Amino acid sequence: MAVGKEIVTWFDGAWHKGNAPIIGAADHAAWLGSQVFDGARQFEGVRPDLDLHAARIIRSAEVMGMRAPVDADIVHGLMEEGCRHFSPGAALYLRPMMWSCESSPGIIDAKPDSTGFAICIEALDMPSPGGFSLTVSPFCRPRPDMALTEAKAGSLYANNARIMADARRRGYSNALSLDVEGHVAETASTNVFMVRDGVVLTPVPNGMFLNGITRQRVITLMRENGQEVIETRLTLEDFDAAEEIFVTGNIAKVMPVSRYKDRDLGQPRLGQRAREMYWDYALSRH
Repeated sequence: MAVGKEIVTWFDGAWHKGNAPIIGAADHAAWLGSQVFDGARQFEGVRPDLDLHAARIIRSAEVMGMRAPVDADIVHGLMEEGCRHFSPGAALYLRPMMWSCESSPGIIDAKPDSTGFAICIEALDMPSPGGFSLTVSPFCRPRPDMALTEAKAGSLYANNARIMADARRRGYSNALSLDVEGHVAETASTNVFMVRDGVVLTPVPNGMFLNGITRQRVITLMRENGQEVIETRLTLEDFDAAEEIFVTGNIAKVMPVSRYKDRDLGQPRLGQRAREMYWDYALSRH
C-alpha cells in the first residue's frame, strides 16, 4: 500500500511511474523478511542529509547479510535524479530499499549476492505541528541479541506497527515504547526528547532503538546553539515530570508533543526552537 498518490520507482535500471512491482512471490524477502530500507525527505526545495541516508541503506544491507549491488554515491545520485520527476517545491518521501532474492541451500538464510535494489519516491505532505499526542505502549523493543536492531529493517516494523495501532485505538498519535530493561527507547516511528529544568534529555543509544539521522542532527544543532542536551537512561517517571516532549524522525523531522497521556503540555518553547533550528539548517543547504 503506497503512502502517497504521486509515485516514481527506480527498478531494474530505469524509472517507472507509479507503485511498480519489484519483489517476486518466491523471493527470499517475500516470505522471510530479508528487506532493509531508508527514508529521507525533500521539502521546500531541500533534501537535508541525503548523503547520510544513502550511506545508511548500505550499512543496513550489510548488517542483514546482503552485498549491496550499488554504493552510497549511486544511491545518493539516483535519489537526487528521482526528485527531478516532481516540482522543485514538492514535499517528497524518498525510500531506497534492498532485499534478498534467493535462498541458500539451507533455505532460511539468503544468498548475499542476490540483493535486489529499488528506490520509491512519493509525494507526501509535511505534517504541521499541533495535536500530536503520546501514550505508553505495552510492547517493548528487542535487544541486539534478539533482533537485527542495527539495521533499518522492515522485519522490525511489525512490532512498531502494533505499537502505533494500539496507540491509535486509544486515541493517541503515537506511543513511547520501553526497552527490555524498562527504560524509554523511542516511539513507534520517532526518536524522543524531553525537557526538564530547561535541559533537553533524550534516551542514550543502547542498541535497542535506531540512533536516527534527524535525532543526531538536532542534538548537534541544539548544542551548537548553546542548548544543553544530555543523552541518558530515562524512565516513564522522567517523562511524567517532563515540561516538554518533542520527537524527531523523517516524516515530520521535528514535532512538538501537545499531549502526553492525559496531560496537556502547553507551549513547546524548546521543541519549537529545535524545529526552527532544523529548518534553518536544512534551508541553508539549498
